[in-house]
Amino acid sequence: MNSPGARTAAPSPARPVARGLAAAAAGALLTFAAAVPADAHDAHAAHQDHHSHKGHGHAPGTYVALGDSYAAGPGIPDQVDANCARSDHNYASLVAAERHLPLKDVTCSGATTAEMTGPQGTAPAQFTALNSRTALVTLSIGGNDIGFSTILGTCAHLTAADPAGAPCRAYYNATGTDQLRAAVNTTAPKIAAVLRGIHHRAPHAKVMVVGYPDLLPDDGVGCTSASVPFAAGDFAYLRDTEKALNAMLAKQAARGGARYVDTYRPTVGHDMCKPVGQRWIESLQPASPAAPAHPNAAGERAMATAVEHALPVGGKRH
Repeated sequence: MNSPGARTAAPSPARPVARGLAAAAAGALLTFAAAVPADAHDAHAAHQDHHSHKGHGHAPGTYVALGDSYAAGPGIPDQVDANCARSDHNYASLVAAERHLPLKDVTCSGATTAEMTGPQGTAPAQFTALNSRTALVTLSIGGNDIGFSTILGTCAHLTAADPAGAPCRAYYNATGTDQLRAAVNTTAPKIAAVLRGIHHRAPHAKVMVVGYPDLLPDDGVGCTSASVPFAAGDFAYLRDTEKALNAMLAKQAARGGARYVDTYRPTVGHDMCKPVGQRWIESLQPASPAAPAHPNAAGERAMATAVEHALPVGGKRH
């Protein structure tokens, strides 16, 4: 994956303590984001069909969950697939339980659009879960295509040079072009291709593109600290980058015969700057079981509620 976030900034000699804190937090984020399944035959593989009839194949009306770590729920108890850092309390599991749907959850931390049609480590392509009997598909993808975790790590590293300014924004606009917006634009045709692939393999399925929840304060007011190590002026820049990513996903969903599920607005006020108990997104130093800069259990519940609201009322089965 060629993301702008892969560039490495030269370390600043200024503020070594702040730089160390930012590096530690960014390191935790990138370590989690780099998770790639090493074994496709996880001991909990059968759990993927825990809502299906005896776990054998696809029953009519199967719900297939596709996507990355925001769908998988890394760190959230209980982890049922160590290779993909997948939780049985991610939003797909909660929706499937509420709607009594047989679920095939193949979400995997670190996934990009490429892993829809190609293997991720030794795990098979996520599209192998789709077939003509698939009735519902949710898709959370795109963040890793633009390298968002690497971007957060880069921004955290740059904070020490100018904690009151916007060094991250300056870095990604150094050429006169916003490289992060360019990465979002480059990802758009990949999302379109994924949607075409889903419709081709699951022609009868209702397809829902699930956006990303609110990571940082929507008002742009920062909370620079060891656990949220971004410069004051970069909070608004990173917020706007996430909004651009979500807007692209919504546009591609509309064009690609899918419904967009907005998880950003329902999670405003519960970003990583909020105190424990109020935040639904963990900081780069999580205080609740979750990956850095990812939804905790409450965040996954909020995402599940957003998906539920987007489903037909009559779709519940008993």
